[in-house]
Amino acid sequence: MEESQVHVFSSATELVEKLHQKWSSVEKVPYPAMYSSVYGGIILDPALMVIPIDDHMVHRGHGVFDTAIILDGYLYELDGHIDRILLSASRAKISSPFPKSTLRSILIQLTSASKCKKGTLRYWLSAGPGDFLLSPSGCPTSAFYAVVIDEEFSQCKEGVKVITSTIPMKVPLFATSKNVNYLPNVLSKLEAEEKGAFASIWVDDDGYVAEGPNVNVGFVTREKELILPFFDKILSGCTAKRLLELAPKLVENGRLKSVTVGNITVEEAKQAAEMMYIGSTLPVLPIIEWDEKPIGDGKVGELTMALSDLVWEDMVAGPETHRIKVPYV
Repeated sequence: MEESQVHVFSSATELVEKLHQKWSSVEKVPYPAMYSSVYGGIILDPALMVIPIDDHMVHRGHGVFDTAIILDGYLYELDGHIDRILLSASRAKISSPFPKSTLRSILIQLTSASKCKKGTLRYWLSAGPGDFLLSPSGCPTSAFYAVVIDEEFSQCKEGVKVITSTIPMKVPLFATSKNVNYLPNVLSKLEAEEKGAFASIWVDDDGYVAEGPNVNVGFVTREKELILPFFDKILSGCTAKRLLELAPKLVENGRLKSVTVGNITVEEAKQAAEMMYIGSTLPVLPIIEWDEKPIGDGKVGELTMALSDLVWEDMVAGPETHRIKVPYV
């Protein structure tokens, strides 16, 4: 059997030309801008949006990340997301190369340079490049990367089906930090898709509902109580926390009886009147079926959509404390 000949790139120029060929056929570039602390600036050429192969985030998973949304030229809940990535980094023993104020400034400038008015802003703190060993002691400095993703999203109004995941959920140390080790999350999502469902639900060892593969979950009981699982064993979702701040408005007008965070068993959860996923780009996604059995009457719940409206309106026209206007140039 004849061996195929592997091409050897003789220069950086030749390689970049090859990468440009790849991107020249793309009708719309999905990543209009990237920041790299390794480069020390913002990159607008998608062919150059790369990170070093010896970065410990790549080959050891020693990195954390977070995401904020861009909507109508505003960054939503950016400060909360930055606080969370710094907390995750601290737990992962990764020191940020910049203080919070600089990270914030970089992300705002990156969004401005991208000219993207609607999409997501994703960013990573890594142990950095240096070698291929297990310990990051050979890495001179940590690294910060960020990319703007030009993507469409809208308020979710159609209900979805979910299953109980058989993939073991992460232990609290890893589940409560938004790290790049997402293999359990990926397998959980794939398991659901293979069974014709949208996504899955994790249940902890004590039989309490935990979270979805990359979203929080909430319930409206038949007594019209909104309940979200405790955040002690799962990721503390920025959108979920904001929902808990906004939901009392429905208590004030009598539509909800209460808003609480607590343990809820699978049996209790499946008897709920309404169920939902909660996440940045949803912001609330109705769940109408769990393990092939309807939730409530099997239709999108009115209170679920009322909660969704609260968050969406906050995203579109909420206070400046939660929305940062991007100074596009």
